[in-house]
Amino acid sequence: MMMGYGQFVFSLPTLAYQDLQRQSAWRHPSNSRVGARPARQFLGPGEDTINLSGIVAPEFAGDIASLDQLREMADSGRAWPLVSGNGEVIGAFVIESLNETRTAFMADGSARRIEFQILLTRVDEDDGAELGVDEATASDATPTDTEGSE
Repeated sequence: MMMGYGQFVFSLPTLAYQDLQRQSAWRHPSNSRVGARPARQFLGPGEDTINLSGIVAPEFAGDIASLDQLREMADSGRAWPLVSGNGEVIGAFVIESLNETRTAFMADGSARRIEFQILLTRVDEDDGAELGVDEATASDATPTDTEGSE
Protein backbone atom coordinates (compact mmCIF):
# COMPACT_ATOMS: atom_id res chain seq x y z
CA MET A 1 0.00 0.00 0.00
CA MET A 2 1.41 3.36 -1.03
CA MET A 3 -1.35 5.49 0.51
CA GLY A 4 -4.96 5.21 1.58
CA TYR A 5 -7.68 7.75 0.81
CA GLY A 6 -10.83 6.78 2.69
CA GLN A 7 -11.45 3.18 1.66
CA PHE A 8 -9.44 3.59 -1.57
CA VAL A 9 -5.92 2.19 -1.56
CA PHE A 10 -3.26 3.53 -3.92
CA SER A 11 -1.19 0.52 -4.98
CA LEU A 12 0.15 -1.24 -8.06
CA PRO A 13 -3.11 -3.15 -8.75
CA THR A 14 -5.29 -0.01 -8.39
CA LEU A 15 -3.48 3.30 -9.09
CA ALA A 16 0.22 3.69 -8.45
CA TYR A 17 1.27 7.33 -8.44
CA GLN A 18 4.79 8.17 -9.53
CA ASP A 19 4.94 11.74 -8.28
CA LEU A 20 3.61 13.25 -5.08
CA GLN A 21 3.83 17.02 -4.73
CA ARG A 22 2.65 18.69 -1.54
CA GLN A 23 2.28 22.43 -1.17
CA SER A 24 1.58 23.95 2.24
CA ALA A 25 0.99 27.65 2.89
CA TRP A 26 0.61 29.89 5.95
CA ARG A 27 -1.26 33.18 6.10
CA HIS A 28 0.70 36.35 6.96
CA PRO A 29 -1.36 39.33 5.72
CA SER A 30 0.20 42.78 5.86
CA ASN A 31 -1.08 46.14 7.04
CA SER A 32 0.41 49.34 5.67
CA ARG A 33 2.09 51.70 8.13
CA VAL A 34 3.22 55.29 7.66
CA GLY A 35 7.00 55.62 7.59
CA ALA A 36 7.65 51.92 8.23
CA ARG A 37 7.49 48.59 6.49
CA PRO A 38 4.10 46.91 6.48
CA ALA A 39 3.26 45.01 9.67
CA ARG A 40 2.51 41.31 9.29
CA GLN A 41 0.32 39.12 11.43
CA PHE A 42 0.27 35.33 11.45
CA LEU A 43 -3.31 34.11 11.02
CA GLY A 44 -2.68 30.38 10.82
CA PRO A 45 -2.41 27.73 8.16
CA GLY A 46 -3.48 28.36 4.59
CA GLU A 47 -4.06 25.94 1.74
CA ASP A 48 -2.54 22.45 1.93
CA THR A 49 -2.68 20.58 -1.36
CA ILE A 50 -1.32 17.29 -2.64
CA ASN A 51 -0.95 16.53 -6.33
CA LEU A 52 -0.58 12.88 -7.29
CA SER A 53 0.36 11.90 -10.83
CA GLY A 54 1.08 8.59 -12.46
CA ILE A 55 0.35 6.17 -15.25
CA VAL A 56 -2.14 3.33 -15.57
CA ALA A 57 -1.24 0.61 -18.04
CA PRO A 58 -4.25 -1.74 -17.79
CA GLU A 59 -2.40 -4.61 -19.46
CA PHE A 60 0.37 -4.46 -16.84
CA ALA A 61 -0.48 -2.38 -13.78
CA GLY A 62 -3.41 -0.38 -12.53
CA ASP A 63 -7.14 -0.56 -13.06
CA ILE A 64 -9.20 1.93 -15.07
CA ALA A 65 -12.14 1.32 -12.71
CA SER A 66 -10.05 2.92 -9.95
CA LEU A 67 -10.38 6.30 -11.67
CA ASP A 68 -14.16 5.88 -11.70
CA GLN A 69 -14.13 4.96 -8.02
CA LEU A 70 -12.24 8.17 -7.21
CA ARG A 71 -14.69 10.17 -9.33
CA GLU A 72 -17.58 8.72 -7.30
CA MET A 73 -15.81 9.72 -4.09
CA ALA A 74 -15.32 13.25 -5.47
CA ASP A 75 -18.98 13.41 -6.55
CA SER A 76 -20.02 12.81 -2.93
CA GLY A 77 -18.37 16.11 -1.94
CA ARG A 78 -17.09 14.53 1.26
CA ALA A 79 -13.64 14.76 2.75
CA TRP A 80 -11.80 11.51 3.37
CA PRO A 81 -8.77 10.79 5.54
CA LEU A 82 -5.45 10.52 3.74
CA VAL A 83 -3.04 8.04 5.34
CA SER A 84 0.49 7.32 4.13
CA GLY A 85 1.70 3.79 3.59
CA ASN A 86 3.64 3.91 6.87
CA GLY A 87 0.49 4.83 8.84
CA GLU A 88 0.93 8.62 9.14
CA VAL A 89 -2.46 10.36 9.12
CA ILE A 90 -1.96 13.38 6.88
CA GLY A 91 -5.44 14.85 7.35
CA ALA A 92 -8.89 15.03 5.76
CA PHE A 93 -8.84 15.88 2.05
CA VAL A 94 -11.32 16.48 -0.76
CA ILE A 95 -10.70 15.78 -4.42
CA GLU A 96 -10.51 19.12 -6.23
CA SER A 97 -9.81 17.65 -9.66
CA LEU A 98 -8.96 14.44 -11.48
CA ASN A 99 -7.39 14.72 -14.94
CA GLU A 100 -6.58 11.88 -17.29
CA THR A 101 -4.97 11.59 -20.70
CA ARG A 102 -5.51 8.39 -22.66
CA THR A 103 -3.02 7.36 -25.36
CA ALA A 104 -1.77 4.28 -27.24
CA PHE A 105 -5.19 3.02 -28.31
CA MET A 106 -6.03 -0.56 -29.27
CA ALA A 107 -8.28 -1.50 -32.20
CA ASP A 108 -11.39 -1.44 -29.98
CA GLY A 109 -10.63 2.11 -28.78
CA SER A 110 -9.44 1.20 -25.29
CA ALA A 111 -6.29 2.90 -24.10
CA ARG A 112 -3.11 1.07 -23.25
CA ARG A 113 -1.75 4.06 -21.37
CA ILE A 114 -3.59 6.50 -19.12
CA GLU A 115 -1.77 9.36 -17.41
CA PHE A 116 -3.59 10.81 -14.41
CA GLN A 117 -3.32 13.75 -12.04
CA ILE A 118 -5.32 14.08 -8.84
CA LEU A 119 -5.45 17.30 -6.85
CA LEU A 120 -6.36 16.86 -3.17
CA THR A 121 -7.03 19.81 -0.86
CA ARG A 122 -7.01 19.57 2.92
CA VAL A 123 -10.08 20.64 4.87
CA ASP A 124 -10.43 21.12 8.59
CA GLU A 125 -11.66 18.00 10.32
CA ASP A 126 -14.36 20.01 12.15
CA ASP A 127 -16.05 20.97 8.86
CA GLY A 128 -18.11 17.77 8.86
CA ALA A 129 -15.35 15.74 7.29
CA GLU A 130 -15.65 12.84 9.72
CA LEU A 131 -16.26 9.41 8.30
CA GLY A 132 -19.24 7.35 9.31
CA VAL A 133 -21.73 10.22 9.09
CA ASP A 134 -24.61 9.15 6.88
CA GLU A 135 -26.10 11.62 4.40
CA ALA A 136 -29.29 12.17 6.43
CA THR A 137 -27.29 13.13 9.52
CA ALA A 138 -24.96 15.33 7.50
CA SER A 139 -27.87 17.18 5.84
CA ASP A 140 -29.56 17.67 9.23
CA ALA A 141 -26.35 19.17 10.63
CA THR A 142 -25.77 21.57 7.76
CA PRO A 143 -28.43 24.21 8.61
CA THR A 144 -27.19 24.58 12.22
CA ASP A 145 -23.62 24.98 11.00
CA THR A 146 -24.56 27.89 8.73
CA GLU A 147 -27.22 29.67 10.80
CA GLY A 148 -24.77 32.14 12.30
CA SER A 149 -23.33 33.09 8.92
CA GLU A 150 -26.59 34.27 7.32
